[in-house]
Amino acid sequence: MAPVWQTEGFVILPAFLPADELSAAVDELDLLFPSAAGFHDGTDPRAGRFIGDEFAGIDTFPFASTAINLLAVHQRILDLAELLLNDGDVHLYSAEAWAKYTGACDYDQDLHRDYLNHTLLVPSTAPAFRQVEMFVFLNDVPEELGPPHMVPRKLTDGLPAVPNWFLRPEREGAGRFVDDSGSPGLYAAEVSGAGPAGTVIAFEAGTFHRGTRLTAPRGARYSMHLGFRLSNFHWGQRTGWAARSFEQSWTDFVHRATPRQLQAFGFPPPGHPYWTPETLAGMARRYPELDLAPWSPADSAA
Repeated sequence: MAPVWQTEGFVILPAFLPADELSAAVDELDLLFPSAAGFHDGTDPRAGRFIGDEFAGIDTFPFASTAINLLAVHQRILDLAELLLNDGDVHLYSAEAWAKYTGACDYDQDLHRDYLNHTLLVPSTAPAFRQVEMFVFLNDVPEELGPPHMVPRKLTDGLPAVPNWFLRPEREGAGRFVDDSGSPGLYAAEVSGAGPAGTVIAFEAGTFHRGTRLTAPRGARYSMHLGFRLSNFHWGQRTGWAARSFEQSWTDFVHRATPRQLQAFGFPPPGHPYWTPETLAGMARRYPELDLAPWSPADSAA
């Protein structure tokens, strides 16, 4: 797994999350998005939101579903991030849930890298400075439901940081971040990420990829997009969690999360000097259902 990630810039893991560990999140998808029937029959009043804009189907963490919130930092997801980044202290810097529906809009993207809105700098292949993004499929995503397509790193290693978008043949664009030469070699080398529910595609912020068109009649695709970095990698960023940490959905998540899951959001680990009688008393008021025993000095020293 790790060698493929290092050489190719991505790894595709079919059904990485078992169905029984995915079911709680899938059962609560309706708290975020219309069902396929609700969208295509127009019976869900939320259906109009998804028309005409491929990014309109994105919800950002914390989600209306606590089960989906917990899935973003599922034990197997954290294990994978730690393995690929070769460190036991990883932080989640982005978490989005995304619904797409056949015919809602054109989801066929041009090849690009995500680094422009995932880091203040540029991607590095040095192990200490890598970021890992993950697509997590919440339902089966065959080719007809628009899986992402990836380009192996060996074909893109020589490309500079700018331009960032390489347009499909016959398309035109402008600006220093856009190349409209057609890039036939890159498009011919695409690898499909199609896979069953629970599939995880892990890739670097410097890996070229793109979303593809949904063609399945009455189709719907549900996925998550996660971003991880090392805890001391401060220039890799996308979301500031404190901005929404007063919302009930965040509090509900914290009350059910483990110390390891909370550490991925920036909570200091047990034993950190932040944890004092003062801060523990404050946390008990802010999160009254959170078991603070793991962070108490007596427990940490045990």
